[in-house]
Amino acid sequence: MTEPLLVRRCAVRDAAVLRALRLEALRDTPDAFGATFDDASTWPDRRWATMAADWNFYLGYHDGQPAGIASGGWSERYPATHWLYGMFVTPNARGTGLAGALVDAVAGWARAQGGDRLYLHVTSTVARARRFYEKVGFVATGELITMDRDPSLQLITMVKHLES
Repeated sequence: MTEPLLVRRCAVRDAAVLRALRLEALRDTPDAFGATFDDASTWPDRRWATMAADWNFYLGYHDGQPAGIASGGWSERYPATHWLYGMFVTPNARGTGLAGALVDAVAGWARAQGGDRLYLHVTSTVARARRFYEKVGFVATGELITMDRDPSLQLITMVKHLES
């Protein structure tokens, strides 16, 4: 029997799944990400394999099917902080709890690294995502920054205080 929801760390064997979900994310909500579909769709397989093996990606499954991704990492702009990056859940898995499970996985990683807060940037034009982040405990810090790849887009910095 397949678990309705499963989140696990991405591995090199998952490169094709990572690629498929990331490209779907870039098509679904292009304003939400620092990369574009046109760029990412040209990346060679070895780049996806390196990302799957070396980056801190989590894959989410709904009813046994790949349905979401998120990653945790650091920011050169904000030393000694932990960040949620690249969050996406496929439309058919929204509202199932998978998005919350992906946030929990990245929060668990941040806590294991000694972090007590998890930060993210959400594009001001993607209200659905901002409402979700608020629902799971993120609050706006008051900082707005301009997206590097598209200066017409503003990013809202949000933070979630992590429980021990």
